[in-house]
Amino acid sequence: MFLIWIAVLTGILIGLSFATFDEFMNLFLVFILSVFIGYVIIWNVTPALHSPLMSETNAIAGVIIIGAMLELEANTSWIDEGSVLGIIAVALASVNIWGGFGLTIRILSQFKTNT
Repeated sequence: MFLIWIAVLTGILIGLSFATFDEFMNLFLVFILSVFIGYVIIWNVTPALHSPLMSETNAIAGVIIIGAMLELEANTSWIDEGSVLGIIAVALASVNIWGGFGLTIRILSQFKTNT
Protein backbone atom coordinates (compact mmCIF):
# COMPACT_ATOMS: atom_id res chain seq x y z
CA MET A 1 0.00 0.00 0.00
CA PHE A 2 2.86 2.37 0.85
CA LEU A 3 4.45 1.80 -2.57
CA ILE A 4 1.16 2.66 -4.26
CA TRP A 5 1.07 6.00 -2.45
CA ILE A 6 4.67 6.69 -3.43
CA ALA A 7 3.87 5.90 -7.07
CA VAL A 8 0.80 8.15 -7.03
CA LEU A 9 2.70 11.04 -5.43
CA THR A 10 5.56 10.60 -7.90
CA GLY A 11 3.10 10.77 -10.78
CA ILE A 12 1.52 13.91 -9.35
CA LEU A 13 4.94 15.55 -8.92
CA ILE A 14 5.98 14.66 -12.47
CA GLY A 15 2.69 16.07 -13.77
CA LEU A 16 3.15 19.26 -11.76
CA SER A 17 6.69 19.67 -13.02
CA PHE A 18 5.45 19.83 -16.60
CA ALA A 19 2.50 22.09 -15.80
CA THR A 20 4.11 24.73 -13.56
CA PHE A 21 7.00 27.14 -13.38
CA ASP A 22 10.44 26.31 -12.03
CA GLU A 23 9.99 28.64 -9.05
CA PHE A 24 6.88 26.80 -7.91
CA MET A 25 8.55 23.42 -8.22
CA ASN A 26 11.47 24.60 -6.07
CA LEU A 27 9.09 25.82 -3.37
CA PHE A 28 6.95 22.71 -3.64
CA LEU A 29 10.00 20.44 -3.40
CA VAL A 30 11.14 22.18 -0.22
CA PHE A 31 7.62 21.83 1.20
CA ILE A 32 7.40 18.10 0.39
CA LEU A 33 10.88 17.40 1.74
CA SER A 34 10.05 19.27 4.95
CA VAL A 35 6.90 17.22 5.44
CA PHE A 36 8.76 13.94 4.81
CA ILE A 37 11.71 14.79 7.07
CA GLY A 38 9.38 15.97 9.85
CA TYR A 39 7.35 12.77 9.59
CA VAL A 40 10.43 10.55 9.80
CA ILE A 41 11.94 12.48 12.71
CA ILE A 42 8.79 12.60 14.84
CA TRP A 43 7.82 8.95 14.37
CA ASN A 44 11.30 7.75 15.33
CA VAL A 45 11.23 9.50 18.72
CA THR A 46 10.77 7.25 21.75
CA PRO A 47 7.74 8.05 23.96
CA ALA A 48 9.96 9.08 26.88
CA LEU A 49 11.52 11.84 24.80
CA HIS A 50 8.31 13.05 23.19
CA SER A 51 7.38 15.68 25.79
CA PRO A 52 10.82 17.39 25.96
CA LEU A 53 10.95 17.33 22.17
CA MET A 54 7.63 19.17 22.03
CA SER A 55 9.15 22.41 23.35
CA GLU A 56 11.87 22.18 20.73
CA THR A 57 9.37 21.66 17.94
CA ASN A 58 7.44 24.70 19.18
CA ALA A 59 10.60 26.77 18.70
CA ILE A 60 11.14 25.27 15.24
CA ALA A 61 7.52 26.00 14.36
CA GLY A 62 8.08 29.61 15.37
CA VAL A 63 10.98 29.82 12.93
CA ILE A 64 8.79 28.20 10.26
CA ILE A 65 6.12 30.84 10.81
CA ILE A 66 8.69 33.63 10.38
CA GLY A 67 9.94 32.08 7.13
CA ALA A 68 6.41 31.49 5.90
CA MET A 69 5.44 35.09 6.63
CA LEU A 70 8.43 36.25 4.62
CA GLU A 71 7.24 34.02 1.80
CA LEU A 72 3.78 35.61 2.02
CA GLU A 73 5.25 38.92 0.91
CA ALA A 74 4.02 39.07 -2.65
CA ASN A 75 5.90 41.05 -5.29
CA THR A 76 2.68 41.81 -7.10
CA SER A 77 -0.94 42.27 -6.19
CA TRP A 78 -1.72 38.72 -7.34
CA ILE A 79 -1.53 35.70 -5.06
CA ASP A 80 1.25 33.47 -6.37
CA GLU A 81 2.25 29.90 -5.53
CA GLY A 82 4.71 31.02 -2.86
CA SER A 83 1.97 32.91 -1.08
CA VAL A 84 -0.28 29.86 -1.08
CA LEU A 85 2.49 27.66 0.32
CA GLY A 86 3.26 30.37 2.89
CA ILE A 87 -0.37 30.42 4.03
CA ILE A 88 -0.35 26.61 4.36
CA ALA A 89 2.93 26.74 6.32
CA VAL A 90 1.61 29.41 8.68
CA ALA A 91 -1.58 27.40 9.30
CA LEU A 92 0.23 24.11 9.95
CA ALA A 93 2.90 25.67 12.15
CA SER A 94 0.22 27.49 14.15
CA VAL A 95 -1.60 24.22 14.79
CA ASN A 96 1.69 22.68 15.89
CA ILE A 97 2.46 25.53 18.30
CA TRP A 98 -0.99 25.55 19.90
CA GLY A 99 -1.00 21.76 20.19
CA GLY A 100 2.41 21.89 21.84
CA PHE A 101 1.27 24.49 24.33
CA GLY A 102 -1.84 22.44 25.12
CA LEU A 103 0.21 19.31 25.67
CA THR A 104 2.73 21.16 27.83
CA ILE A 105 -0.02 22.61 30.03
CA ARG A 106 -1.60 19.17 30.37
CA ILE A 107 1.70 17.54 31.35
CA LEU A 108 2.60 20.30 33.83
CA SER A 109 -0.82 20.01 35.48
CA GLN A 110 0.00 16.39 36.36
CA PHE A 111 2.89 17.59 38.54
CA LYS A 112 0.87 20.11 40.54
CA THR A 113 0.23 19.24 44.15
CA ASN A 114 -3.25 19.62 45.58
CA THR A 115 -3.08 21.95 48.57
